[in-house]
Amino acid sequence: MEGGIPAGNVVLIAGESGTMKSALAYHMAFENARRENHRALYVTLNQPRSNLVRDMEGLGMRLDAVDDRLAVADLGLLRMSMRKELRTNSWTDVIKMYSQNLKLSVGYDLLILDSLSVLETLSGFRNPREELFQFYEWLRGLDVTTILSYETIAGDIEFGIFGEDYLADGIIHMMMVKVNEDTIQRRIRIVKMRSTNHSTNFFSLIVSRDGFRVARVIAPVEKLSQPQSAKPDPTKLLPRPDWVEHER
Repeated sequence: MEGGIPAGNVVLIAGESGTMKSALAYHMAFENARRENHRALYVTLNQPRSNLVRDMEGLGMRLDAVDDRLAVADLGLLRMSMRKELRTNSWTDVIKMYSQNLKLSVGYDLLILDSLSVLETLSGFRNPREELFQFYEWLRGLDVTTILSYETIAGDIEFGIFGEDYLADGIIHMMMVKVNEDTIQRRIRIVKMRSTNHSTNFFSLIVSRDGFRVARVIAPVEKLSQPQSAKPDPTKLLPRPDWVEHER
């Protein structure tokens, strides 16, 4: 992809469980804070903040390495800080208010919401397509780049049930692939990304304490089974001797 995710895009990271969607989204926020001095807000609805920070430190991303340029909030923090608002507003509205307040007070360039699937469940949309459209438009109005993680079912080729994929400016698809009886690989590809050129091919995703790397997929060479040959016919395998003709 040329130059990374275009600023201001709303991007969906879609994949089945175990594909490291959260880790990839956190990596984007962390590296933008560390290398570019950008500010990022990571809102996790899937797990407590302490668990997320601990797991990401295990991948070499220590929160203290980026000072205050990466803020991490979870459901517990939102419940405490927005208790009054939760009485009369949906979770979608509360997250919008919290994100807007933080944008005005300290500012940030990148917003991560992990995950959109959980937000849909918490909010209980009555008109999901219309409400999601309004939510996406609100995100674009924040004037930040937004990453939304989204849980899919293994083998599913759709990235949303209410038009989440059509509304997004970009889709990053992550999946698990069985290479052989003993090996499972993580794969990643860009399905679409507006305002930039990119490959749509799958790449292998390699994760370590040194960060995330992608490599070209090398298909394993399968051992071909040898077909069982029929019983040989000696008259077809050997040349006919001259004397056979002379005896006639």
